[in-house]
Amino acid sequence: MIPNFTVVYDSCVLYPNTLRDLLMELAVRDLYRAKWTEEIHDEWIRNLLKNKPHLTIEKLARVRDLMNDNVRECLVTDYQWLIDKLNLPDPNDRHVLAAAIKAKAEVIVTTNLKDFPQSELNKYGIEAQHQDTFITNLIDLHPVQVIEVVEKCHQRRKNPPCSFEEYLMKLQKQELPNTVSMIKDLI
Repeated sequence: MIPNFTVVYDSCVLYPNTLRDLLMELAVRDLYRAKWTEEIHDEWIRNLLKNKPHLTIEKLARVRDLMNDNVRECLVTDYQWLIDKLNLPDPNDRHVLAAAIKAKAEVIVTTNLKDFPQSELNKYGIEAQHQDTFITNLIDLHPVQVIEVVEKCHQRRKNPPCSFEEYLMKLQKQELPNTVSMIKDLI
């Protein structure tokens, strides 16, 4: 049974491949309900294509399709009418909050906490959490499952392959110091 606890991923946590892979694998485990929108997809894909010209739109469209196909009920729709009613420091982030409101999410997972002031989110019963906080909370609640996910994500890395320690260093670079520390304590 899929839990009711719902999160919306901001595009910034979907941009880095290592972090996206980990968050997707966690979502597939049904430890919580992960949500996003086509607009969030468009944002991370557009930025990746701009910054990594060796990637192709076809490859990233395949990633988008895999995400949508493998995470249950992940796409939020019909949230656009809320956007103009919201007040955030960066108006371009209002679509993320609108999606979270529509999805009845408890959390927005984001690297950009400053773009989601808690004083504004409190009006909607939503909290912005950095990816490190979000994943460490999951480890507290589901340590065995999260470690299994981390091991699976590591084993999937084949191009290039890396040791488990190297994989943890890659996670560390995704601003996950507490997550990595907890993983090391558990294995």
